[in-house]
Amino acid sequence: MNILGCGSATMTPRHSPSCQVLNVRDNLMMIDCGEAAQLGVRRMRLKLMRLNHIFISHLHGDHCFGLPGLVSTMALLKRSNSLTIHTFKDGVDLFSRMLDYFCRERPFEVRYDIIDTHRRVIHEDDAVTVTTFPLLHRVPAVGFLIAEKPKMRHIIGEEVKRLGVPHYAMNSLRQGQDWVSPDGVIIPNDQLTTPADPAISYAYCSDTKFSRRVIKSVEGVDWLYHEATYDDSLRVKAHKRYHSTALEAATVAREAGVHQLILGHFSKRYDDETVLLDEARGVFPATRLANEGLVIDLNDIK
Repeated sequence: MNILGCGSATMTPRHSPSCQVLNVRDNLMMIDCGEAAQLGVRRMRLKLMRLNHIFISHLHGDHCFGLPGLVSTMALLKRSNSLTIHTFKDGVDLFSRMLDYFCRERPFEVRYDIIDTHRRVIHEDDAVTVTTFPLLHRVPAVGFLIAEKPKMRHIIGEEVKRLGVPHYAMNSLRQGQDWVSPDGVIIPNDQLTTPADPAISYAYCSDTKFSRRVIKSVEGVDWLYHEATYDDSLRVKAHKRYHSTALEAATVAREAGVHQLILGHFSKRYDDETVLLDEARGVFPATRLANEGLVIDLNDIK
């Protein structure tokens, strides 16, 4: 997972607005597309041609102003494969007009998937499912839960070679099936393979006021990215603006039983977010701060 932007509405020299990219088995998915998204893509050396899905959590500018510029750059680079933008109906109306005006002759198709605030699966492929769930914000907003599908088992190379297991049987072995030798001997799968790596889950929550329904929606995930716009001394301001404090983000993580928490969407008032980190770790120790350029291996959930 790559953090391209983790600031709130006002861009600063330290932080860009919300944007991150997940690399799922060499396919890229972008979550939110704040201003400077394409600059972050360049700096982190991400391959735009592998970016096929963009998920927009809500229609505030700091979460989508980067979209027209990003699509324009894709057109200039002669992208040919289609791009799917998952957004609210108003977003489809807005973005289609902008892109048809500024990127009229783009050499690829932009597809739209209309989302709403109901919990439902909005994308599924061989590797993952992406599910929306409602957040509590000033405009309709959703979080995204990206859940890997079960992975295949690992072949024990020396053992399959010793027993002469043919190449065509490898896929069935990875799926957990036993192998029957030509003379009818059943070789148990666990003699030929080792267990699959665990499937990882990741939830993205920005922007939202503290909400019990969010806790329910992210229950048990491996990784949670949750906004922490303010420290808890500014809880009244946070609630008035439908945002969360670092303490509240940590409370969500603790009560949902997640493994790791990442804080983001920081207010411009902070020159140093250590106060937010300390506050959150007092409730949920397995917390870290987002930062532009940060790369996290989501398989590392220790």
